[in-house]
Amino acid sequence: MTTNLTLTAADLQNLNLSSAQAIIDPLLKDLLLKSSATPDPKLSFAIDLPREPQDPRELSEVPEVRLWFIRLDAQYPWLPYVLDWEAGELARYVAMLVPHQFSPSEGIQFNPEALEIFMMHKVFVLANWMQQHNITSRTKLKFMTQMLGYELDDGFFELVGI
Repeated sequence: MTTNLTLTAADLQNLNLSSAQAIIDPLLKDLLLKSSATPDPKLSFAIDLPREPQDPRELSEVPEVRLWFIRLDAQYPWLPYVLDWEAGELARYVAMLVPHQFSPSEGIQFNPEALEIFMMHKVFVLANWMQQHNITSRTKLKFMTQMLGYELDDGFFELVGI
């Protein structure tokens, strides 16, 4: 089941995380209390930001939007774990936090070094978070790195004690 989080212009302009907290905190409780037979809860974002029709920027290029997501990531660094990856939320979330270029024909082109740093940071953050919450499967973490264009084998996880 996917939960939708709607962000308003006021939320973004005021860096207000209260609507996010009201959805994410119960989502975390659901995730940690669920049985292994039920699917993980998922989160998606709807960004309601009025813009001029001639504004060519993608939402990830709007400073207020990016700054809100940076604050959200600081509050919930494990959040990529619950994003609805199949709906493109992981890529959109990464675009909010990692420098990139957008091409109408090729889509998002991330800065390779910035993406690698971001991805490894998230691997370490998520691995620690998963250990704290007794989530032992590496599958989702490995799948996340694959979605970002990286392949981590079991030897890497053993090296860092995950």
